Amino acid sequence: MKKQITVVGAVVVKDGRVLAAQRSRQMSLPGLWEFPGGKIESGESPQQSLIREMREELLCEVAIGDQVEQTTYEYDFGIVTLTTFWATLVDAEPQLTEHSAVRWLAPSELDQVEWAPADIPAVQRVGEVLG
Repeated sequence: MKKQITVVGAVVVKDGRVLAAQRSRQMSLPGLWEFPGGKIESGESPQQSLIREMREELLCEVAIGDQVEQTTYEYDFGIVTLTTFWATLVDAEPQLTEHSAVRWLAPSELDQVEWAPADIPAVQRVGEVLG
């Protein structure tokens, strides 16, 4: 049986644009774009995990809102369940520590990058809500 991996992602919206992060060569799924976030650690709520991950990965503080989407996708390395939440920046612009790039995309530009498969249902939902 494949490994079950539970992760969270932040749909950060600022001035009508959405934050997308490109996975680096050192990460699984290199080059693909995602809503930034990461694995939920023992004892954390999804929201607490997302706040911690944004601090660690992008050196910024976010406030977490409602759930956007939950998706389960089977990759070759495991089965990922991704829950995404709306988020807003509290302070500081995102800074690269693990990702190779970040971009602020207008809803009409969401299809211009190659998203990780688990993120695609959330991307579609964000496009519907913001588009």
